[in-house]
Amino acid sequence: MKIRTLMVGWLVAMLVGCTPTLVQSPIPTATSSPTPAVDVAVPESVGRAFLAAWQQEDYAAMYTFLAPSLQAGLAQPDFELAYRNALATTTTISVVTTPRLLGVEADRAWVDFDVTWETALFGSLQASNRLALVQEAGRWWVDWRRETIWPDLAGGAAFAVEYQTPPRANIYDRQGAGLAIASTLVTVGVIPGQIQDETAVLTALSAVLGESPEELRLAYAGQPATWFIPLGEISGEESLAYANSLNLPGIERRERTGRLYPDGVGAHVVGWISPIPAEQLEDYRRRGYRNDALVGIAGVEAWGEAVLAGRNGGRLSLVDANGTYLRSVAESRPQRGRSIQLTIDRAFQQQVEQILGDRRGAVVALDVHSGAILALASSPRFDNNIFIRSTDELQRAAVLNDPQRPLLNRATQGVYPCGSVFKVVTIAAGLEAGGLTASSTFYCPGYWDGLGSANRKVCWRESGHGTITLADALTASCDVTFYEVGRLLDGAGQAVLPTYGRAFGLGVTTGLTEVPEVAGLMPDPDWKLEIYQESWTTGDTVNLAIGQGFLLVTPLQVARMMAAVANGGTLYRPYLVERISAGSDLPEQVTSPQARGRLPISAEHLAQIQAALLGVTTRPIGTATSRFAGLNVLVAGKTGTAQAPGETALPHSWFAGYFPADQPEVALVVMVENAGEGSSVAAPLFRQVVEAYYGLPLTPLPEIQAAEGD
Repeated sequence: MKIRTLMVGWLVAMLVGCTPTLVQSPIPTATSSPTPAVDVAVPESVGRAFLAAWQQEDYAAMYTFLAPSLQAGLAQPDFELAYRNALATTTTISVVTTPRLLGVEADRAWVDFDVTWETALFGSLQASNRLALVQEAGRWWVDWRRETIWPDLAGGAAFAVEYQTPPRANIYDRQGAGLAIASTLVTVGVIPGQIQDETAVLTALSAVLGESPEELRLAYAGQPATWFIPLGEISGEESLAYANSLNLPGIERRERTGRLYPDGVGAHVVGWISPIPAEQLEDYRRRGYRNDALVGIAGVEAWGEAVLAGRNGGRLSLVDANGTYLRSVAESRPQRGRSIQLTIDRAFQQQVEQILGDRRGAVVALDVHSGAILALASSPRFDNNIFIRSTDELQRAAVLNDPQRPLLNRATQGVYPCGSVFKVVTIAAGLEAGGLTASSTFYCPGYWDGLGSANRKVCWRESGHGTITLADALTASCDVTFYEVGRLLDGAGQAVLPTYGRAFGLGVTTGLTEVPEVAGLMPDPDWKLEIYQESWTTGDTVNLAIGQGFLLVTPLQVARMMAAVANGGTLYRPYLVERISAGSDLPEQVTSPQARGRLPISAEHLAQIQAALLGVTTRPIGTATSRFAGLNVLVAGKTGTAQAPGETALPHSWFAGYFPADQPEVALVVMVENAGEGSSVAAPLFRQVVEAYYGLPLTPLPEIQAAEGD
């Protein structure tokens, strides 16, 4: 509760022990914030301290000021509950009290004060009230009663609220297809005592709910004959389709308004709604929510909660001790939620998810000219509908406890070394800061002894690439060349390559707001010294030059980097929300592209890198040429095979690029965990995603065999 603390200076002359005299004095309000020390022997101090504690929600302190005779018959929890219930019912966010007048007469006193309750649903509620004080055992105390909370709460009266909750708005894809929509949910169950033909009932339910007859029978066995036993939930459409087969004695269907995520497409992006988590109940109450409300828990459902849910309305009334209506106190009208349109295409997203299949990994597709996310898939997947169907408890538990961590959005929260994809950064640094040119030549015998023969490193191509230019080394992914470039850059400055990595958007968050993302790690000398208390070595730079060592990036970061390479060097902020519809008093909101930086590279050097990336899929020395043969769309990209932790673990497979290479539209990254070489696994999947984007037949995936490159 946001509190405005008032220091009240009360200038009252008290004659203790004299003839009873009525003293009334206005109470000026000071502007300074410190609260004077409380002198409980003076009634103004007691009243002031009690009201100040109320503003701070310190009900325990308030209770200490109650007269002992009151405390004897009023337990502290009951006292606190009286305040909490009144404030919770009225959705009060903060309380401000302003003392006005102090009155003293013998052993009685009072403080007249104004009180303002700022509420989530009804705005400001204001009243004038009186705080009674009494002298007992030579000290002043609060003579508390329920109307001290609010003047109308005398005689057992209480507040009551009738909520008016607007329907939750929908989430659509870029074409207007539903991703999260209002729907009728039907709970299907049985009343055991009404079943006449159990075999027929179980057969029908099994066909509808997808569980065996025996599992269904066990679910209601031993339950009271007159109870409704829920067995599963289906959509309203499914209920109509199965109307005849479910029309058997003993089967009952109960409808309720719910949320539907068609086919569970884009679950990591869309998220889901669920009951308010217990630890967040107080926060949502202060925002005008009912305790039983369903709220966004993840994804865009959570990000756009205030937009989608709108604002509750309601009627605040007074009722007597029997619940009988007395009068209305305040009323507010609900505000409808506003729909959200995303940048992704549902059909394309669904195809991408199917292409990725059960492989652990991620696919990210970006519009290279804006940063709009066209598809964002993470696997293993999950069906976000299980979080809104009350009967899917087992499915929810299975997802939450799955060691494969299906709820992890690997596209934005998974961090990995990216292997040779990082060579795009290394060649840029070599061209700009290393004194190299695209035609600088290197010799690759299949191994590199630049750190001494005891620290020999090998190329993925055991026979070596022979004499090769820097540009061709990117196309052929020659490790030996990039080891040497790393050594040269280390000589130019140990921070040079890490600085270029961050400038290419790696190791830092991209600015995506709609779903959580992590920054990953771009290691540098300062980081290593802080974490390991060790100095950076040339070997660290050499490892980083081929995307290994301490480097950790997300697929989204790599996609953003490739989009910048494709569009001429602009790093855009990725975004998922295309527009938010207009509301009753709010205009439509449309997201505009936001440039967040420029690649630190000249146009000439960038064009040379683009040509080398095109060669990856078109030239004989390219590491993925065979994977894109026959595709009528030019693709530029880079394979990556990144060593994963664990001696026996297969490497992570990467392919990052953009298409069409001659007029770039889409940047695309495919990453599959522990799958093998980038050319063998990620590149063929990348091709299928390109084909899906253009509505082409998908080329069958090849058998994994010896790779053309890493």
